[in-house]
Parts: sequence; structure tokens; C-alpha cells
Amino acid sequence: MLFASLIGTTIEFYDFYIYATAAVLVFPALFFPGSDPMTAMLASFATFSIAFFARPVGAVVFGHFGDRVGRKATLVAALMTMGVSTILIGVLPVYNQVGVLAPMLLALCRFGQGLGLGGEWGGAVLLATENAPPGKKAWYGMFPQLGAPIGFILSTASFIVLGQVLSDSAFMAWGWRIPFIASALLVIVGLWVRLKITETPEFQKTIDSQERVKAPVITLFANHKWALLTGTLAGMATFVLFYLMTVFALGWGTTSMGYSREQFLPIQLLGVCFFGLSIPLAALAADRWGQGRTLLVTSVAIGLFGLALPMLFGGGLGGIVAFFIIGFALMGCTYGPIGAALARPFPTAVRYTGASMTFNLAGILGASLAPFAATWLASKYGLPAVGLYLVAASILTIVALIGMGRIKTEGEA
Repeated sequence: MLFASLIGTTIEFYDFYIYATAAVLVFPALFFPGSDPMTAMLASFATFSIAFFARPVGAVVFGHFGDRVGRKATLVAALMTMGVSTILIGVLPVYNQVGVLAPMLLALCRFGQGLGLGGEWGGAVLLATENAPPGKKAWYGMFPQLGAPIGFILSTASFIVLGQVLSDSAFMAWGWRIPFIASALLVIVGLWVRLKITETPEFQKTIDSQERVKAPVITLFANHKWALLTGTLAGMATFVLFYLMTVFALGWGTTSMGYSREQFLPIQLLGVCFFGLSIPLAALAADRWGQGRTLLVTSVAIGLFGLALPMLFGGGLGGIVAFFIIGFALMGCTYGPIGAALARPFPTAVRYTGASMTFNLAGILGASLAPFAATWLASKYGLPAVGLYLVAASILTIVALIGMGRIKTEGEA
């Protein structure tokens, strides 16, 4: 069960991150030519944000079937949706071949990516947490979360390798397509694993006792509005931090700061290693001292990191290395417990829909516009404005976490 949840989110996040990397390095030139570099970058970031608005739609659609039909079949369908959309991006024509149809098709495929991921994350977390023994919810819940750094490492490494073995002209002509098409192999492995799993014990009890609801999303908004609101805001700092550390940092570093992708991606990859290492440590802390308390302490630290952001990111090569190590370590500390924390307030009958909706609505608020907004703030007001943006997100998260602590929960570890 744990491997099935991990392999699925690894594939999903690999697919998601290769788009994020290509949105910085490739898509501005190939899908939005004729603009100045900054305008093309912002247009590319706009297509990047589409997936986050698709994710709540995926949460509703896949959440409905996940709470009505079962976790297994829904997770297989979500993985297929994400995988097919990613592979199609790898064979799309570019602007010079079909004109404005190229960015339109890119946006459509990006929507498909978001739709699939919207249904994937909640089911993967439940596959882990609903099989967890008492006192181990956060530990089991961190396994699908590990898919994020693993997927990021795979995606970033693929672009680093291609940059080493291909010329710039070959990479821009056809090499960028390889990571997208190669995801087909990962999807096949993921489907093979997913088709072998069984339903979780908690959902099976819901089936046996006939407690399933006819319209989970209606029940969710009717009876669990406070959990939905606080859970959404509780994920704000997580999403803002991550997409500042990845998409914004890569875009700003390789344009305004003058670094090449060959220089910048390995530094970013080093930081992601600290992301992966801190996830299990944070999960252990959450099981020992509580999910809410661990997330509160981390959110305060994220706010302090926001204040230090301009000094670190603008402080030369040494500062950039420190920026990625500290930032990604904090990312792991918030990302490790967040899965179990967002699933905790909802009863089993609407948990797939509830966990997916909170996570993906948080994605809209925290991530969809983060690269665009941070790039705009940095170009207009400098890096201190980007740091204050992260501080504001951490404050909202702290307030929401305090509100979440007042919710009576089902089956808390």
C-alpha cells in the first residue's frame, strides 16, 4: 500500500515538474515567440497556473468516485489522466508550426495534468493514512509526500543530463520532448502497481455499514465548511514556498541574475535532497508532538525565512546555495505532515473529496499565481517584496492552523 501511494505521486509530480521546468527554459521561446523575454516568461507562467485551477475540478470529479466507488479504481483513472496529458505535451507542434493553436493545445494538456493531479493526491494520502496503525498517521501519510522530492529529482536530473549531452539547438528543437514522452514508462509501472492494491480497511467499513453519501461534494460544503476553509488556508505557506523555491527561483536566476540552466539546476537539485530528508523527520515529529504543533512551528520559521529571502537569494553563489538548502528543508518540514493534517478533519465518507479539495484549493491560492506574482513583484519592487509575499502567506497559514485545532476530528492519531 505504501509503495503504491509513493509510486503514484512520484509519477504525478515528475509529470508536473517537467512542465514547470520547461515553462521556464523552453516554452517562452517555442510557444510564445515575438515577445520580449519577460513577457514571454509571464505568458508561460500563465499556462503553468491553469493546472491549479483544474485541480479542484479533478478533486470534485475523482473525489466523488473515490468516496462512492472506491480508492483503487479512482487512483488508476487519475494516473491515466495525468500520464496521457503529459505524453501529449511531448508531441505538440510549436508556434512556428501551427501559430496560436500551439499555446492553446499546450493549455489544454496542462488542464489535463491538473485534472489528474487533483484526483491523485487525496487518494494517495488516504491509501497510506487509512492503512496506518494508531499513532502513525503522519508517518504513513508522509510516504506519498516523498513522491514530490523524488519526482522533482527525476525531472530536474533529466533536464541536466539532456543539457550535458545535447547542444542548445538540439535541446530546443527536440530534446525537451524526451522527459515528457519518457513518462510513459513510469505510468506503465504505476498502473501495474495500482491494479494490484485492495481497498483500505476504513473505506471497506464504510461500504459494509452503508455509510457512503450520494453526493460527497454537496455533503462536504453543507457540513464541513469550516474544515474546508481552514484546511485550504493551512496549505497556503506550503504552496507559496515551494513554487518560489522552484519555478520563480529558476526563472529569476536564469534571466535577471544571469545564471545558465547548467549552473542553476544542480544547486536547486542539492536543495531538493534536503527536502526529501526533512519529510520523514517532520512526520516523526508530527506523530510525537502533534501535526498542528509541528506545522505551526514550521510556518513561523517559513515567515522568518521570508524576511531573510532577499539577503540569501541576492547574496551571490554562497547565498543561493544557503537559500535552497534552508528553503527546501523548511518545505519538507511543512510538506511531510500536511497530508495527514488535511485528511484528519473529514469523516471517511467524504474524506477523499475533502482532503483533495483543501489541498487543491490551497494550490490555487498559494501556487497558481506564485511564480507570476513573485516575478512581477521582483521586477517592480525587488526581492524584499517577494520575501514579504512569503511572510504574508505564512501568517495566513498560522491563523488557519489555529482554527483547524478547534475542529473535532475522526480517528486522529
